Formats: sequence, structure tokens, C-alpha cells
Amino acid sequence: MKKNYSVIVIGAGSIGMASGYFLAKNGVDTLLIDAFDPPHGNSSHHGETRLIRHAAAEGEQYVPLSLRSQELWHQLEEEMDKTLFIPTGTLLVGENNAPFIKNSIKSAEHHSLPLEKLDANEIHKRWPEFSISEEFNGYFESASGALLNEECISAYKKLASQYGAKIKVNTKIDNIDYLNNGVIVKTSTDTYYADKVIISAGAWTGKLLSSLELPLQPMRKTFGWFEANYTSFRYPKLPSFYFSFHGQKYYGFPNINGSGVKVARNDSESKVEPDLMKEDFNKYKSDEDDLRYFLEKFIPRAAGKLIKGKSCMITKTPDKNFIVDEHPKFPHVLIAGGFSGHGFKYSSVLGEILSQMIIEGKPSYDISHFSITRAPLKVK
Repeated sequence: MKKNYSVIVIGAGSIGMASGYFLAKNGVDTLLIDAFDPPHGNSSHHGETRLIRHAAAEGEQYVPLSLRSQELWHQLEEEMDKTLFIPTGTLLVGENNAPFIKNSIKSAEHHSLPLEKLDANEIHKRWPEFSISEEFNGYFESASGALLNEECISAYKKLASQYGAKIKVNTKIDNIDYLNNGVIVKTSTDTYYADKVIISAGAWTGKLLSSLELPLQPMRKTFGWFEANYTSFRYPKLPSFYFSFHGQKYYGFPNINGSGVKVARNDSESKVEPDLMKEDFNKYKSDEDDLRYFLEKFIPRAAGKLIKGKSCMITKTPDKNFIVDEHPKFPHVLIAGGFSGHGFKYSSVLGEILSQMIIEGKPSYDISHFSITRAPLKVK
């Protein structure tokens, strides 16, 4: 393998692999380096499925990115001639004063997105497996659904390689030297030079950029699949779902390809040291108990046998917004991190944006909300 490249991408997970694809497709001489072999379980991109919603509760600034990302996922499906997105639709359920619900409605109204309001009785008529009391309302987003996330990364990986990108896996970075006109990247076995670099190393991003003292906190999250053999639990009989109730947040998916009903709690997490993180579902009694509590309350016939459970890492910023920006001292160094548990759906468009920043010097979308120098980060 040669030693000099136009661009090196450090961290070839969801955003990194997408960036490598877009760069290589545009003829940029690119090397991707990952400490593992994507897709893998040492990250936030495994677990078979991820939601993609357009009426973003995280803020209206995400909606254009979500819509473009959806277009790019469809384009990737066409290029691979493979299903990567399943149009399950997503049912949002919660109290009307729940911030997640209110923000989703606001985003839908501002961008004229379809979001059908349903009361508890209407939800039960359409999807009898849901057990919902009258204190809750639902909102159905028909255009959203489930991404087969590991398949998405594998698709970008295959195509990036076909377009000429080099991918070096199971390779840890020892050091990055920042030069005025390039970077030197040292691994345990080789040293590489590049004009530009993208650092998108997930939970290890903060360590690789330790001099910036980024407030990035890796967190442990869990999810599980429960036996649900009735046809009423299978897609298309059951949609994907997101519940916000009594200050708690859960999401999940119908039984897709016989895997069982998948459920995760979105607000239950604990700090973790990424180098010590293991696949340790049921390390805590609450890992399964939290999921079972939700099912017993809202989808009782799915609260049966646990088929399997998994743990993963997300990396949070103080305001839960992303970091997608140039290094404050070295503009040829791009940083993509802190995706705070809601980044995968955007990874296709973020890959496109990062490639635009490399090739054209600026993105085609407003990413000012993701600035590394915004107030909550305190990076100068």
C-alpha cells in the first residue's frame, strides 16, 4: 500500500465510510483507516436497524439533512440493487406536552411534512397490538422507516473500494502530526501522509483530538429483540415506533425478517471508557427490565422471551448537536463526531457534506449549528 494520499479518513464507521464513498466516487485519492473491521460491534452503528424520521424532534435544522439523507439512501439502494430501507412508517406516541412530541410537530409544520394525528382508539384500530391509554396521542409519519444500518455500511464499503478507495482495517492510530499543509498519520505498522484528513472515530474522537479538550462523552446504550411470532408483529402489520411518556423515551421496530420485535430505551445510559467497553448486555438487571417494562405497558403480547440483547456506544455533546467542522487551527483537518445517539440516519448526507468540504471547500447545506466553536463546547 502506498504512503501518500489526498485524503485520509480516520474512523470508517457510518459517517467515515460514507465520506470515503463520496470522495472516491469523485476521484479523490482516499485511504480509510479503522481500528476494527466495519461494520462491527465496537461502535454505535450495529444492531441491524436504525430509525430514519424527517420530522426531527432534535431541531428544525435537521429536517433538510434528513430529507436529503433519505434521497441518498434510495440512491445507494439503486446503485447496489439491494434493499437498505424498509418503509415501515413511524408511530410517535406521548403526552401532547412532551418536548419530543411538540418539537416533532413543529418540524413537520415548518417543513410541510406529513404527520397524521391519531388518538388512542384510532391507534388501536389500525394496530391492535399497541395498548395505549387515552392520556396519549399518536402521530404517524408514513414516509419514515427502518434503515438496515449494517447493510448500509457494507454497501458504502464495497462501493468505496470499487471506486478506488483503500481501506485499512484492524489498524489503530498511534499519532497524528498536524502540518501547515498536511498531516502525518502513524499506525503501529506504517506512516502515511495526506493533504487533508477527516477524523470520524466515534467514541475515540475525543482521544484522537485530546489537545482540543472536546466535551465528548462516550455512553453505553442497550437494546433487545423479543420473540413475537404473530403475523400482527411483522412488517407491514406493525410500524416502527417512538414513545415519549412520563419523562421516558423508547423506540423500536416491528419483527423484520424474523428477528423479533426490537426495543431500546433512549434515555437510559451510563458513561463508559471506550477501550474497556464490551458486548455486555445484562451486565445490569435494568438492561432487560427496562425494555420489558415498556413492552408490558404498551405492546404486552411482545413481552415474551428475550431472543438477544446488545450494547453499543454513543458519544454525546453537551447540547446533543453534532460536531461537523474544521479544526480551529488546521482547516485541512475536518472533524465529525458527537452524534449523540441520533446520527446514523444522517450519515449518508454527512458523508456527502464532508466530501464537499474537502473538494469544494464548503458544504451545500447550512451546518452552522454543528460548529466546533459554539458556546456549549467552549473550544477556541
